Formats: sequence, structure tokens, C-alpha cells
Amino acid sequence: MPNFNRRQFIKSLSTATPVLRGIGAPAALSALAISGCSQVNTPNIIRMAVTGRPQMLDPRKATDALSSRVNRLLYRQLIDFDDSFSPIPDLAEWQQLSPTHYRFSTREQNRFIDGSPLTAEDIAATYLSVLNPEFGSAHRGSLKNIARIKVIDNLTVDFHLNEMDALFVGRLVIGILPKRLIEQNHPFHLEPFGSGACRCLSISEQSIVLERRIDKQQLVFIPVKDATVRVLKILKGEVDIVQNDLSPELVNYCQQQKQVKVKFSRGTNFGYIGFNFEDRLLSQLPMRQAIAHGINRQAVIDAMFKGHARLGEGLLVPEHWSGVQGLDDYEYNPSKAKALLKQVDIPAELIQKDKNNQPFIELSYKTSNDPTRIRLATIYQSQLKPLGIHLKIQSYDWGTFYNDIKKGRFQLYSLAWVGVKSPDIFQYVFASNAIPPKGANRGRYRDEVADALITRAAQSDSIAEQAELYRQLQTRLHEKLAAMPLWYEDQYAVLRKEISGYQLYADGRFDGLLQCQKKVTAQVNL
Repeated sequence: MPNFNRRQFIKSLSTATPVLRGIGAPAALSALAISGCSQVNTPNIIRMAVTGRPQMLDPRKATDALSSRVNRLLYRQLIDFDDSFSPIPDLAEWQQLSPTHYRFSTREQNRFIDGSPLTAEDIAATYLSVLNPEFGSAHRGSLKNIARIKVIDNLTVDFHLNEMDALFVGRLVIGILPKRLIEQNHPFHLEPFGSGACRCLSISEQSIVLERRIDKQQLVFIPVKDATVRVLKILKGEVDIVQNDLSPELVNYCQQQKQVKVKFSRGTNFGYIGFNFEDRLLSQLPMRQAIAHGINRQAVIDAMFKGHARLGEGLLVPEHWSGVQGLDDYEYNPSKAKALLKQVDIPAELIQKDKNNQPFIELSYKTSNDPTRIRLATIYQSQLKPLGIHLKIQSYDWGTFYNDIKKGRFQLYSLAWVGVKSPDIFQYVFASNAIPPKGANRGRYRDEVADALITRAAQSDSIAEQAELYRQLQTRLHEKLAAMPLWYEDQYAVLRKEISGYQLYADGRFDGLLQCQKKVTAQVNL
């Protein structure tokens, strides 16, 4: 299928006026799916089951991934990103007139959902509202370098910065709102009003209903918290699409069902194991290296993900414009891991003996109580045990787990970074001055060399120089195992057979809903 171009799609608008327990999930699905019948397929309604209700449909305040993905359908932004995550024009092209002066010019007359024109005044008003501290936008921090915004004419607006920032253009991802409604304090979170490919028809606790402006196709987002129930609903025909957020077992089960098809695509979500650098053992590089060489990542990918992931190298995928190709692999090598363990200075009081009088050390590993994450933890546990590293798995509800991680109450943990596009993520995650609550340096990693590279990259006015500095930084972080890379998980979607033309994207966006179609079928007993 040719790549779907959201800009071209939207441009064409201008021419158109209970949790199942006690048995395994697949077995439970088989038992339940035989009852009832599928819903009558209505071609003008495509239903997607999502994990919850999008929290914020005002793009100036949206921070969760689900809201951001729905907002992309409702609002247009100044820029978008290409396959290497470099910024490209969406609403506007730009010129850099000086190190601190950018001019954005819209290339055609864009219109809001009521037909009114989108102008430079709307662009300025949107960003000025984000910069207003009384408004309380979480995005204000990334845009605080804006000194002033000046409207030049109906289609042209200038941004003046306090200081040079080579990554500035990539920060302009806020959906544009109409100035007149901003001034009226319109409740965009309840009544979205943008210039995107879709308009919002209704919002309730049960669903959010959008309509594609070009063909009146309705897109319905239905919150279904439980993954097993989401699968059950798509098998019964109550929903048409489920994208991501299923266990590997459920995905494999769906692949065996005749009512649905499963589509995969490469993803960018970076799974990793985090270390506490204030811990006596994990602060030592040989200890971290021993763990890295003691876990068979490829075997986990093959067993858990059926090959639908690829080995991770750095936080940014290698194809990113500042990514690194060919970082040294921490290959599975138990012999090397044992040799590295002998280099670790282990206090005598931390050495224990098993029933066979063999010495071992115990490390706590914290994870959420998600079944897949617990299964992964048990795999790591079984792989590290022969080395003399015993993992004590501690699983908690998400809120407790995440709070412990932010506060540094862990030795080892595992999480994933989702949808990362800009390399300034390294300042947020690995800088010495970014320890929570000032950032997300949860492992308390401190490295003068890394700090210097982060600072130099941020101060550079050359994208080429930045790319080189960020590559040096990633090489350094990889060598020091600031975090242990696991894998980049594939994106996937489970689709009813009636759905065609659905496209997946590496960052998990829902843009595939803008061009997919639904075929009419008769009601069928299951």
C-alpha cells in the first residue's frame, strides 16, 4: 500500500463542502464467543475499542497518548514528522530568518469545521494561550523559549526566541484553535473545534464519535478497559478495530480466528530495564553488564512476541535522524556474564547461600501487576538464576509501582518510552539535573561526560552537529548501560475482516482511520 499522506487527505477537504478469571484468556474467549451473534455491519460506522476514555481533547492540555492520537484527527498542527522523525510542513512551511527568528507561512487557505478560514491570528492565539501561565498548559515548558509572536499577514506569523534552539520547529505540534473561541473560553475538551480531517459529533462516558469530513464516515472510540473483553467484542463484531495494548497470548489467539486479521508494523516503543545508580551493586558497570549478557533478549522476543519486536539499541531507533546504527550488542553470553560478576565488589553481607551451599546475590525487580510484565519478569528471573543472581519479583498496581520508580525505591525495574520523536528527551531522562521531580532520570544516573554532550547538543545551532553529538551521547549511554535496552515492540492492529485499507504507523498514531473502509456484510451467527 502506498504511504498515506495525512496532509494530502486533509487538503482534499477544501474541495468538499467483567474481567475473566479462573481460566486462560483464550479459553475464556472460546467459551464466550460462541454465544450471541455479530452486530449488523453498518458501513458508515467504524468502531475502535480503546483502553479508556481520552482524557483531554483540548490539544493545549493533552498529555496522554490516547488523547494525542485522537486530537491528531480533530486538529491540524504547524508541523508533522517524516519517517526519520525530522519535522515537515503540515499547516505551514517555515524559514529561519536568524538563529532566533522563524517565519511560518501557510501554503493554502485552511478552514475550520464550520468553514471559517484558519489564519495567522489563530496560530498566534493558540500558542499565546499555551504560554499564558494562568492557563496551565503542560506544554508551556517546552515552548518557554518563545519571546514573542508576531502576525505578519493573514497567512504569515513570526516566532522570536529568547535564545537559539535548533530543535524549535519540532516543538510546534499543538493543534491550532480558532482565536475567537479561545477568547470566549470555549470548552474545547468538551466540544472540540479544529481544522482536522474529522469533526466531533458527541462525547460521553460510553464513546466518542467522530465523523470524517470528506465522506461522513463515522469513527467511534469505545472505552473497554479489559484486554480480554476488547478481544471478545471484536470477535463478536461489536467493534471493528483493536490497536495494541493486548498481551502476546491474546494477539496470537486472534491470529487463529477466522473473523479477524492481525496486521503488524515496525514500532518505536523502547522497552528497557532501569538500574538504580545509588545502589552499591548496580552502580558498578560489571554488575550491569553481567545482567545485560545474562538475559537472552532474542529468545524472549521469539517466545513472548512471536518475533514481532526487534532488539533495542538506544532510546531512539536507528532510523531516527540522530539515531545510531550498529551499537555494540549485549549478546546473550552466560560465560561472559559470570566472568563480569567476578569483577563486582560484593559486600560479604550481601552474599547468600542456596540449599546446595552455592553463593548468590538477591536483587529486587519491580514491575506492574500486568500479567505480561510479570511473565517477562519470571523469564529474566529464570535466566539470571544460573549466574548466581536471584531476582525477587515485586509487582504492584500501576500507581504504586510508578510512584516507587519516581521516588527511586527500586534496584531494577522495567518500563517503555512511547512515541519519542525529539532527541531532547536525553536531557529529560539522563541529565544529572533531571532527577525526579525535575525530570525523568529515575535511575539517578550521573555522568559528567553525558551532561557535557547534552549541553553541547542543546546549544548547537546546526542540526548536523546536533545529530553527531547525540550519536556520541547515545554511544556513551550504551557503553555505560545507563539503561539496559530490551527491544522495540511492533505496532499491531486486530481488524475485522470487513475492514480494509487500515495503515499502521511506527509511533502508534490512529491516522489509519482516515482512509480505511468497511464492507457491508449480513448478520452472521458465531
